[in-house]
Amino acid sequence: MDKTKPVTVEAYITQFPPNVQDILKHIRAVIKEAAPNAVEKISYRMPGFSLNGNLVWFAAYPHHIGFYPEPSAIEAFKDEISHYKWSKGAVQFPLDQPIPYDLIRRMVLFRVAQNQAKAS
Repeated sequence: MDKTKPVTVEAYITQFPPNVQDILKHIRAVIKEAAPNAVEKISYRMPGFSLNGNLVWFAAYPHHIGFYPEPSAIEAFKDEISHYKWSKGAVQFPLDQPIPYDLIRRMVLFRVAQNQAKAS
């Protein structure tokens, strides 16, 4: 992995091996589909999206994908993420297991609804 600070999401993704790039591209596509009006950014040295405020972030690590949907989404989906390593604001999806893209999509939709309600 390239240790330089990426300035675009594309630059972030391309610094990883092809198999991890594929996962990151799929997560990015899932987020874009669930939140088409969200704006991509690099924040905290990882890809993130904003829509009426911060929405979600994701990042690759040697053995997992970190997904950061804010503590409210972790709490709302805690039963579904219970078999993953998780904390107040993050969940880790191991690279040696199928990535739960539908769960990610639903968490993003949850966050979109929260941010839209906050903006109203």
